[in-house]
Amino acid sequence: MKRIALSLLTAAIAAATITPIAYASPNFDQLRRDNLDKGQSNLETLQAEHLQKEETKLDRLRRENLDKDQNNLDTIRDENLTKEETKLDRLRRENLDKDQNNLDQVRGDILDR
Repeated sequence: MKRIALSLLTAAIAAATITPIAYASPNFDQLRRDNLDKGQSNLETLQAEHLQKEETKLDRLRRENLDKDQNNLDTIRDENLTKEETKLDRLRRENLDKDQNNLDQVRGDILDR
């Protein structure tokens, strides 16, 4: 009888200690889902903000580069046009001088005959 009483007492004590633990334990699946949902929305928000910042930064850099390139191209174009005009003017004068000398020489040769 003592054995039965001790067995029942042991079972009652075990049930009394295990039952509150079972009820007190959190629902890990629910907590995991909640954390995943929070993490997902945080990640999406962070990703959207990051993309927006990067896009803004890239747009600004692209505009700055285009402005620099435009200025550089304008400067180079002006320099080249000035160089070409100078070169063409010099060549034109040289050719005119040569033609004038040749015409003078040909005219002189014709008159000498």
